[in-house]
Amino acid sequence: MYYEAIPQTVWQERRERHRARLAPFLEEHRDRRYRGEKHPVWDFFFEYYSFKTSHLLRWTPNFGEVLEDGDEFLALKGSSKVENGVTLNISQFPLHRMASLRDSLQILISTAERTATHGCFGLHEWAMVYKCPNPRHDVNLRLSAPEIAAFVESQTVRCSHYDAFRFFTPEAVPLNILNPSHDNRADFEQPGCIHANMDLYKMAYKWSPWSGAELLADAFEVAKEARYLDMCAAPYDLREFGFQPVRIETSEGRAEYVIKQREIAAKAAPIRARLIENYKALLEKITPLSSGG
Repeated sequence: MYYEAIPQTVWQERRERHRARLAPFLEEHRDRRYRGEKHPVWDFFFEYYSFKTSHLLRWTPNFGEVLEDGDEFLALKGSSKVENGVTLNISQFPLHRMASLRDSLQILISTAERTATHGCFGLHEWAMVYKCPNPRHDVNLRLSAPEIAAFVESQTVRCSHYDAFRFFTPEAVPLNILNPSHDNRADFEQPGCIHANMDLYKMAYKWSPWSGAELLADAFEVAKEARYLDMCAAPYDLREFGFQPVRIETSEGRAEYVIKQREIAAKAAPIRARLIENYKALLEKITPLSSGG
């Protein structure tokens, strides 16, 4: 069952808004790449995350929407023609990915249901350079190595996000009071975590185009804000790139971090809820197909 067809003028307007929203940031990245320039903060979105910029810029309808006079979308994987237009056809969903979709949904649900905590203060970035002679980023540090080590040792490290924890230096690993792993992510993810909220972007693009372009863009914008705070609170000196430090090595800086962390979590919560709703609906439609129903 599909919605009433969306007139061509309406979906074209949505497509233009989507492109206008994302194009400036993506064009800056493209221009830097053309000049051979690296960016220590924003390149993360094109190196750590694997989604192509062309795919992020591409507008696609939400699952269930029908595009009137939308034949140009027939080239989109998963789409097909129906009586009143073009739509994403659930029969073309890759059934071999059902288990992975369930895993994504379980992580999203368990994260949403868990009580948010805001006491990590972004220490994960400090733990990644703790007693490390060659930090991953080729950027000067704001503090000396002994000062960084002393601060990390003065705090309780409580990183719940595996994809941050796995980059801890060997010396920092035993300092973490939690032990998240790839296999137990659903047991540790929590909605206050800056990285869990950043990774909503990955949770959206992983299932593109079934997640819909506008939800993907919403997740991307929250991820950008989270990444900005993440690196402002890091021990790197990024002022030449326009990033003013959130000095979590001070009590005032830690208070500032928590306020901003809460703001990002508040923006991320409805996006997580929409992803949950979308993926539940997808699984509801896919399951009968997988059993031959």
